[in-house]
Amino acid sequence: QVQLVESGGGLVQPGGSLRLSCAASGIKFSIFTANWYRQAPGKQRELAATITSDGNTNYADSVKGRFTISRDNAKNTVFLQMNSLKPEDTAVYYCNAKFIVGPDYWGQGTQVTVSS
Repeated sequence: QVQLVESGGGLVQPGGSLRLSCAASGIKFSIFTANWYRQAPGKQRELAATITSDGNTNYADSVKGRFTISRDNAKNTVFLQMNSLKPEDTAVYYCNAKFIVGPDYWGQGTQVTVSS
C-alpha cells in the first residue's frame, strides 16, 4: 500500500519560512518525479515545484527564488523549503509522486497559512 504523508504546514507571518516534508512508504520514492502542488480557496490546484529522479528541479514563476524542492533518498522523503512567504502562498499543499507508467500517488495535504 502506497502512502505519501505531508507534514510541516502551519501558520506563519509574512516574510517567514516553513519546511514541508513528504514521506513515502510502499514505493521507492527516488525513482519517481515528485511534485508539490497547492490549492488556494476558490482556485484551481497549481503545480508549485518539481524534482525529477535525476534531481532536476523546476518551479512556478510565482515561487521561483523563494521555494526550494529537494529529496533525501535514504529517507524516502521530499522537502519543500519555503522562504519569504507571502499571504498569496496560503493554500493546502499536496505532495505527488509520478512515474513513467502507472497511477499518480497523492498525499492528504497540509495547510499553509501566511498571515499577520
